[in-house]
Amino acid sequence: MSKSKVTNKPLVAIIGRPNVGKSTLFNRLISERKAIVEDIPGVTRDRIYADTQWDGKDFSLVDTGGFDPEGEELYPSLIKNQIDIALDESDLILCILDGQEGVMPHDLDVIEILRRVDKPVIFAVNKIDHQKHVDKALEFHSLGIEEFVVISAMQGRNVNELLDKIIELLPAYKQIEEPDEEIIKIAVLGKPNVGKSTLINKFLGEDRLITSPVAGTTRDTIDSYITREDKKYLLIDTAGIRRKSRITFSVERHSVFRAVRAMERADIALLMIDAEEGPTHQDARLARLIADKGRGCIILLNKWDLVPTEIAQTTGIDEILKDELMAVDYSPVLIISAMTGRGINKIFDEINKVFANFSQRISTKRLNTFLKKIVEKTPPPIFKGKEIKFYYISQPLTQQPTFVVFTNRIKGVPENYKRFLENRFREEFDLEGTPMKLVFRSERDEA
Repeated sequence: MSKSKVTNKPLVAIIGRPNVGKSTLFNRLISERKAIVEDIPGVTRDRIYADTQWDGKDFSLVDTGGFDPEGEELYPSLIKNQIDIALDESDLILCILDGQEGVMPHDLDVIEILRRVDKPVIFAVNKIDHQKHVDKALEFHSLGIEEFVVISAMQGRNVNELLDKIIELLPAYKQIEEPDEEIIKIAVLGKPNVGKSTLINKFLGEDRLITSPVAGTTRDTIDSYITREDKKYLLIDTAGIRRKSRITFSVERHSVFRAVRAMERADIALLMIDAEEGPTHQDARLARLIADKGRGCIILLNKWDLVPTEIAQTTGIDEILKDELMAVDYSPVLIISAMTGRGINKIFDEINKVFANFSQRISTKRLNTFLKKIVEKTPPPIFKGKEIKFYYISQPLTQQPTFVVFTNRIKGVPENYKRFLENRFREEFDLEGTPMKLVFRSERDEA
């Protein structure tokens, strides 16, 4: 099988003790970026992952925060586990220290671990909101840190300098070999122990991947090639929990790290949901990741054989799932049991349909005829006393179908009208399972 090279964006992990400002810095770095991946309005900002860019260089950013310092595990175990995750998956580590509290217990433990890391590490002393606080940051030199960046994530102080430092130390894109023949690449996503490896073993017809009822058994992302009815597929198993852990934060964050890497390569995600438990906050985060990456998606409601009869008879399961997983509400839903094989044969038929939708190109004539019909029936609202005009529409990209509408008033098109257009497009064209992007550009601006 011949190979071609694809790239993975460098991954930056933010680590640090609880309440040092990791999430605040994450949000600040995203808001300060020069070029951004478009977000979907109305979606929660509770995110731990984002693609971003600074000074022309793309990278991915992951916030490893969010664990409970009052949990059962001892504090050193929590922070060590957090660092382990960052070391496993990231290309650069950004360690945040609290400049208001100063040097705290376990700061030295963290720094000793990072000192032995064979990856770039940047130390940032946060919460230095005023010049008079700068002297307090100097005590971190006592930990043997020769260089650190003094910042205020809340106020944005020196954040640009921090971004410059990140770009300076980031490695080049990782080169990954992929087959250059036509092949559908599928990432299998889901929480630990949802049945990802069991599903892939069913596909392969052999126990190629280790499966176990213990969450976190799979040690590495595993690629499996399969041919069905003369079509070729690459299955990417993202189970990838390297260490058993009772720490909910660690399991969730490591799953996201793995999913970030896998989605760089995939065309379609199979998002597996535990039917016994129902969709969770982590499932919603994975759905958000799939949508952010602009990938096709199929929702698999797994372990249906374990669902009580009264729940199994619930009507409208599809819509209930989509309401909980709003980011991928464009996805078909299949009810399966990876263990018993129920519904497994339908999955590849659905993959083929979604990939066709994901890859389709709609003629410019058909697009413009349809847009004209929509606008004549339901025109956009008046903006500042002026009529909004749509001149024409084209589709420059496939494999996330992307449509560009040329208008005289980019800022005048309200979000609810954009969502209205997307809904009408989905009704007219077969876009099930694929995200679509609707971009507005200025043809000419009328005064």
